[in-house]
This record gives sequence, C-alpha cells and structure tokens, in this order.
Amino acid sequence: MAQKKSDFDKVFSAWDILVIAFGAMIGWGWVVSSGGWIESGGVLGAAIGFVIGGIMIFFVGLTYAELTAAMPQCGGEHVFSHKALGPNGSFVCTWGIILGYVGVACFEACAFPTILTYLCPGFLQGYLYTIAGFDIYASWLFVAVLVAFLITLINIKGAKTAAILQTILTCIIGGSGILLIVASLFNGSMDNMSGQMFVGTSSGSIIKSILSVAVITPFYFIGFDVIPQAAEEINVPLKKIGRMLILSVVLAVIFYALVILAVGYVLSPAEILSSEMGTGLVTADAMAKAFNTSVMAKVIIVGGMCGIITSWNSFMIGGSRAMYSMAESYMIPHFFAKLHPKHKTPINALYLIGGLTMLAPFFGRKMMVWIVDAGNFGCCLAYCMVSISFLVLRKKAPDMPRPYKVPAYKFVGTMAVLMSGFMVSMYCIPGSGGSLVWQEWIMVGGWCLLGGVFYVFCKKKYQESFGTLVELISDEDAATLMPEADDEELDLVIDAAISRVLARMPA
Repeated sequence: MAQKKSDFDKVFSAWDILVIAFGAMIGWGWVVSSGGWIESGGVLGAAIGFVIGGIMIFFVGLTYAELTAAMPQCGGEHVFSHKALGPNGSFVCTWGIILGYVGVACFEACAFPTILTYLCPGFLQGYLYTIAGFDIYASWLFVAVLVAFLITLINIKGAKTAAILQTILTCIIGGSGILLIVASLFNGSMDNMSGQMFVGTSSGSIIKSILSVAVITPFYFIGFDVIPQAAEEINVPLKKIGRMLILSVVLAVIFYALVILAVGYVLSPAEILSSEMGTGLVTADAMAKAFNTSVMAKVIIVGGMCGIITSWNSFMIGGSRAMYSMAESYMIPHFFAKLHPKHKTPINALYLIGGLTMLAPFFGRKMMVWIVDAGNFGCCLAYCMVSISFLVLRKKAPDMPRPYKVPAYKFVGTMAVLMSGFMVSMYCIPGSGGSLVWQEWIMVGGWCLLGGVFYVFCKKKYQESFGTLVELISDEDAATLMPEADDEELDLVIDAAISRVLARMPA
C-alpha cells in the first residue's frame, strides 16, 4: 500500500466543518416544502416525521463519525469502503456519492435564478426556448451561469475562502429561521393548530401519515457526509471531527422541526392551503403574517437563497474531493488528482464540476429535478456501503486506532445498514412514494455506463496501479492537537447526549 504526506493545507476549524455540513443540509426546501410536509403529516406529525428521519440519519452519521476520525483522509467514503470492501466496492461507493454531489450542484444552479423571480417579478426577460415544459429566459440563464462561475472560482481560490462564504450564509439562514420561530411565539396561536396537529382520524392512519413524511426526510439531511471528503483539510482533534459531524445532524433536525412547528403555529389550515395554491412559499407567508408585513417574507426568501448557495458550495467541496481521491487511486483518469499549486484545491475536478453546473441551466429545471433524484439514490447507496464497511472493519481491523469510538457498534451498525438499505429500496420499489421515474433511471443507467467506461479504461491503462489506496502519513500527531478550552464543555454535552440515546436502545 502506497503512503504519502498530505498535499492539502489544514485550514478548516471545528466551526468551519460544522457550518459546511449544516449548510449542506439546510437548503431551499424549508422555504418551499413546509406546507407540503404539514399537509402530509400535520404540524406535529410532520415535526415528528423529521425527528424519525433524523434518527435514521443519526445511526448512519455515527458510522461516519467513527470512520472519519479513524481515517481522516480526503475522499471519505472512498477510503472507508476501500479498506473494508476492496477497490471494486470502493469504486461503486464513491462513484455513487459523486453522482449525488454533482446532481445537487447542478440543481442549485437552476434553483438560484428561479428564486429571483419571487423577489423580482419582472426578472424574466428574453424568452429563448422551452424544455420539458420549463421556459428558459436569457436573464435567468445569465444569472445561473454567472453564479455557477463565481461559486467555482471561490472553491478554486481555496477551501478557507469557501468556508468563510459558508459561515456568512449559514448565519443568515439560521438568523432568518430563528426570527420566524421567535416571532411565531408572540404572534402565533394554538387555535391555528386546531385540525392540523396530525393527519388521519385513527391511530393507524396518523402513524401512516407521520411515516409518509419520515420516508422523504433523508433527502433533506444529505450533506453531513461532506465532512469526511475534506478530512485532510481539517485542523481539529480527530475525536472532535466525529462529534461535529453528529452535532451537524442534530442541529439540522432541530431546525427543520422548529420551522414546521412555527409555520403551523402562525398559519391556519386554510391559510396554508391558500399559500400552497398561491406562491407556494408557505414559510415566507408565515413570516409575513408573524411580523404583519410582506417585507419579512423576502427575508425568508433571502435565507432560502443563502441555503441554495451553502448546499451548492458544500457539494462542490465534497464532489471535487471525491473525484480527487478516485483519481489518486487511478480509478478515473489521474488528470483529476491535480492540485492547484498555490491554493491546494483539486483544480481539474473543480473545473469539471463547475463546467457541468454552468451547462446545467441550459437543460431547464425539470431535468435537474430528475438528476438530483438520481443523485439522491447514489448518496443513499453510498450510505449503505459505508455502514456495511463500518461493521466489516470492526471485524477485519479491530485494533485500528479509533479516536471516536461508537458504543454498541453491532446495534448501531446494523441499524445504519437497515435504515440506509431501506432508503435505497424506497427509490427502487414502484409505488413506494419515493421511487425513481423512468427518466431518472436513465440517468442512473447513464452514470453507471460512464463509470463502467472509466473502470475498463483505467484498469487497462494503469494496470497494477488501478485501485491503489494511498495511505496518509500524518505530519502532525493528533494527540498534540488539544481542543480549545471553550469547546470542552460542548464536547462533554455531545458525548453525554449520544450515550443517553444509545443507553435506551438494546445492545
């Protein structure tokens, strides 16, 4: 097994990785989809559904936390699955997660200019053509391509630059959400909750409605896995990496649940229905009513715009690092393993993903919805393979140093495999509510075909080098990295919370 010292600069602090992961999970959905969640499960039912979905992701996140701290190397899933399942399993796992990252990045390129139509009604100018029922305008296309170029440039300029952008935008998202939650406490009413606490008249139908929300929630939590991709660039104690990953998931669950409760506390069922039939921006309308001014609706929309950028930025980071790790193992052309000589970013991988995000808007928003659904399937498949890798490595490498060690690993690993496997099956089973449509299956098939071409080409070209895992030699003893004094209390709280959750579950 080849070994090397890291070529990346260690620039990410604990706060950086927290906002990168949290920002990836909190996108535009909380602004546009809250009404649909409430209609499906009720206010309290939808909030419970997100908690259940968060628990599903919590188990997967625990496996990631242990493996990331044990193998803090660029590529995350690529390294975990390679050590557990070998090069073939690693190829499938990493290729799947790249599809997810690229799909979301392309979707966000289309979503950003679409939001501007809510803020600026006269924004759409210069009709060009229609594709899959979506009208393409020159102004819409110009903004999409320009922002895609800027996001790519920011990522090329360096990981720390991208992290600074992420921090600013994540604070705006959190601030707008907190404003809504606090305002709802003063200007909401329990009368609005009447008739929409749950959907259904019997306990069976209520449970079914809650589960209908829980099934779709993993999509909104995709993004915590960006942390392992940038592990070589994180300058914090290894044990803390795992804690911050879990904390990001917990914060996302809390954010989504509180936003749902705030919307239901402010808007009556009739008002939610009216909003759904009108702008579709139920959360923004709730904000406007809570403050009794339409201006505040735009604050939520701006928060949603920031959510698009944070997701986009995070998946650019994750996707480029995943491609770098595959290229370094000669699984895809080694051309993608090149780092920028000054900024130490995987420049060719960023050029490719950035180019795709600039090209994506030309195909319209509908096609991007298809590709992001196909990408979610790839992410869930990778989650399942990482969960399996977690269990395999506990058997295969029991003495491997694990700075962050998950208790009750058999239970945690089994639950992670079952739940991530359930998510994969939901995309495959027709009529499940989450199954892919034929256009999305074509995209999955096309991505598999491209992966097959790379596999055959690289195996033939690089021969013995194909699938070589380059093991990282740390130039910095992790034990010498001491947590900051003001973080020790937070570490204890996170550890205690995880221990309490697991203590209530069978070993």
